[in-house]
Amino acid sequence: MDTQESDPSLAQRLIWGTTINIQESMASFRNFLNNFTIADRKRKLNEPITDDDRHPFYPQLMAHIRTTGATGINLDCRNLLAYSDTHKLYDQLIKYPQEIIPLMDFTITQFYTTLHDDVDMNGQQFKIRPFNLKETVNMRDLDPQNVDQLISIKGIMIRNSPIIPDMKEAFFRCLSCEHTMTVHVDRGRIIEPTRCPRDQCAAENSMSLIHNRCSFADKQVSRLQETPDAVPDGQTPQNVTLCMYDELVDVAKPGDRLEITGVFRGVPVRVNPRQRTIRSLFRTYLDVVHIKRTNQKRMQVDKTLQSEMDKVPYEESDEIETYDTHDEDRILALSHDPDVYEKLASSMAPSIFELDDVKKGILLQLFGGAHKVFTRSGSPRFRGEMNVLLVGDPGTSKSQLLQYVHKISPRGVYTSGKGSSAVGLTAYITRDPDSRQLVLESGALVLSDGGICCIDEFDKMSDATRSVLHEVMEQQTISVAKAGIITTLNARTSICACANPIGSRWNKNLSVPANVDLPPPLLSRFDLLYLILDRVDEDSDRRLANHLVSLYMEDQPTTAGMDIVPVDLLTKYISYAREKIQPVLTEEAGRHLVDLYVELRKQGQDRGGQAKRVTATTRQLESMIRMAEAHARMRLSRSVEVEDVQEASRLLRAAIKDYATDPKTGRIDMDLILMGTASHERQMQEDLLRELRAMIGNMESNTVQYSRLLNDFNAQTTVPVENRAFDEALRALETQGDINISGDGRRRTIRNLMRGDA
Repeated sequence: MDTQESDPSLAQRLIWGTTINIQESMASFRNFLNNFTIADRKRKLNEPITDDDRHPFYPQLMAHIRTTGATGINLDCRNLLAYSDTHKLYDQLIKYPQEIIPLMDFTITQFYTTLHDDVDMNGQQFKIRPFNLKETVNMRDLDPQNVDQLISIKGIMIRNSPIIPDMKEAFFRCLSCEHTMTVHVDRGRIIEPTRCPRDQCAAENSMSLIHNRCSFADKQVSRLQETPDAVPDGQTPQNVTLCMYDELVDVAKPGDRLEITGVFRGVPVRVNPRQRTIRSLFRTYLDVVHIKRTNQKRMQVDKTLQSEMDKVPYEESDEIETYDTHDEDRILALSHDPDVYEKLASSMAPSIFELDDVKKGILLQLFGGAHKVFTRSGSPRFRGEMNVLLVGDPGTSKSQLLQYVHKISPRGVYTSGKGSSAVGLTAYITRDPDSRQLVLESGALVLSDGGICCIDEFDKMSDATRSVLHEVMEQQTISVAKAGIITTLNARTSICACANPIGSRWNKNLSVPANVDLPPPLLSRFDLLYLILDRVDEDSDRRLANHLVSLYMEDQPTTAGMDIVPVDLLTKYISYAREKIQPVLTEEAGRHLVDLYVELRKQGQDRGGQAKRVTATTRQLESMIRMAEAHARMRLSRSVEVEDVQEASRLLRAAIKDYATDPKTGRIDMDLILMGTASHERQMQEDLLRELRAMIGNMESNTVQYSRLLNDFNAQTTVPVENRAFDEALRALETQGDINISGDGRRRTIRNLMRGDA
């Protein structure tokens, strides 16, 4: 203390309220910029060092920035920790970010102008954006000691506000003498002058704010929610408000998994907006300085779906890139393997026994088809996402497959049918806690835009909830008209769902719609529908039991001898294919598709009969195209060949053979899925209706009892008619106005109205 009083220059070098020596901190950071090399960091990680790693890193970065013209520089804080002279600077950055970051901005701007003295900055200054801190704070562990400190948290973005103008420089004018002055923002506040600074005037309370002369910057308020895997059992997820500025605006969108670095701030809350009295309770938010998407263990979003998501600020290190040279070599080597299809399919949930075709179908769903928009013909956008439904007996690993898909899918949301509502899947209206205005919150399907939405217990959904899926699964949009908000949201998501049959056991004598409580129009929108049944077979039961027991044995698991691709490589392989490969259909493959589709349609023509069954629709043709494109992507091929079409046709035929086969005739009939009834049943209903109308029309009296009519009708037929079919025929005649039914049960009376019309 005595030293500071005797040497006033030393006191000026310390920032008030802190232990930061301005000259020392700037010199330490300048030394770091001049001398840090990648070798310093690799030496800490015990990684091999090349000759290029020994060159100073940041002078090369400044040369790159000169060509790109970027003003935001992302600073990897692990580099500060790897350099021995900047450990103290790192600690000061964490404790006093609002003092240290401006010093870093000034220092790196000086460093740039020293290296490139011929460049005119025009008063601009570089902005340092630190990230990759040593410790990441759990959202639940934020407390008052973190206020005004630099922290890093992870979560899912659930809401974005519109862009808000944020005042950076206020322009005031004196009402008496019209003298003007500007006031810069200081830590979020602008100090309004109480008197005119001109000595000749010096009028009090005469300075008026002129809005159109002020300087504004972009601001956006968002909400970050805990990731589901970080939420403790029995707890609800926590939320944190984010404030983003300038180039960080619109970098992320709802559904993105992010790692946010920023300054944790606390601001007082006013008792009344018109009064300056404040409460003792403070409201907290995060002043964001850096955004990083954390999808390393998840596959990336399709490149054709990325628009505003591409606006990511420049990363300072090549280590942040998704694929390095080593990864790309591994991916290309795997793609040249002739058995790559079988290897990738066996690597999908290897702990699940067999189900090879199911795994291949889900694998193609992860790759997805190519998206097409034909603007010249005015056609709508053709979806590339596939929808897969797993139906079958309990205990057949359906939910485990869904969990595996959710773990590696991008922007995936996992939900259960019984616990989901219509607004929870699409979008709902709520009041913003800050502005008190009605805002639109995104639901599970919107948050899954560009990814896969996994829905368990699909059959337990209510009818109102299922009705919203029709638009999503075909048009890939969600139309909202609520509380004066009329909009259309993108829901370019694949749906992977599983359902159990009625009574928890599959009835082989009934069709799929009769076994599963799902409407036919919804079933027809699934590209692949797999039946996973628990069949009793001694040989398969023994192999399944050995497989399950081996999973609990450390010595000899059955999957040890299999050539399984690691999860991280599988994820990167799928991401690489989705991002780099956009396959195009060749003419030969197109002709083969047409031939296969016509062949499928021919199967509905009965020999010697006039009745025609529908064995394939245009939806099956589009499904084959999507699967063929996904298979070509899996091979990293830019063109769809005949072999891709053949595999897509095989998968589709195998699925159709299971779910679209009429249990009574043993033939494929798509009417079971499209209409809920088989074509022969519909023909029988029409014959029954025609014969019943003729019988009632030939009766002597105008009225007849229900029981007598049923007995007389059965006496004329070789096979007795079921009461349910007979009642449906009577209701159809009543709807058409041919008869009138009065009474209840078997005492009902049928009155003939056709004779009166005659």
